[in-house]
Amino acid sequence: MVLDLLERDGRLTVGDLVERFGVSSVTVRTDLDALAGVGALVRSHGGAIRRLDPVQDYPISFKDTIHHAEKARIGRAAAQLILPGQTAILDSGTTSLQVARHLKQQGLKGVTVVTNALNIANELAEVSDLSLIMIGGILRHLSNSFVGPQAERMLSQLHADHFFLGVDGLDPEFGPTTPDPLEAQLNSLMLEISTEVTAVADSSKIGKRSLSTIGGITSIHRLITDDRITPEAAEAFRGKGLEVLAV
Repeated sequence: MVLDLLERDGRLTVGDLVERFGVSSVTVRTDLDALAGVGALVRSHGGAIRRLDPVQDYPISFKDTIHHAEKARIGRAAAQLILPGQTAILDSGTTSLQVARHLKQQGLKGVTVVTNALNIANELAEVSDLSLIMIGGILRHLSNSFVGPQAERMLSQLHADHFFLGVDGLDPEFGPTTPDPLEAQLNSLMLEISTEVTAVADSSKIGKRSLSTIGGITSIHRLITDDRITPEAAEAFRGKGLEVLAV
């Protein structure tokens, strides 16, 4: 019954289900967690949504409600890799936003952040000890990020110590992928100009393949994901030369 409602409505809250079925919120959360555990739905903040299609693009405000706790842990671990005086690229995405939020809390001196994402620029705009470079271009409204030839031209003149890459799909054979070809093209250039590349992706992205390939799997040095990644998947990435951190 829950899955039928979810298929019809696309999204359900715990409160909706408590009222409909007359059970406690604890029971509802337990049932939703169980369904999420077998891949029947995706848990979001305060409820659940239908399983996402990795080929389809979704608004960033919608993505921000999904796997929020996992993304926060990934963001914290990623931000700790940045040292004072280094330059880091943060691409668009809700996991990359978590990297920015934890970097902001660290209060490092002399760090430069390069981003094409409006939400990340807004997050870091008032941090006086941090230098912020905003990449301009054509605005993608779904992701609140800039892409296109103008963005690529500006980016080609830069170099970064770190690139934190958020993806919609990450497969050990096909590499990192995203739904939008222009986003993929810009991300590919970010790979080229960065010394160290870290994919930041919760475990729901692992083994998925989206429309546009960003680069080969060997262009990534490290994967930071959550502790729900399977041992087999982690070993497959390690077999490709990636360091895997499950947090």
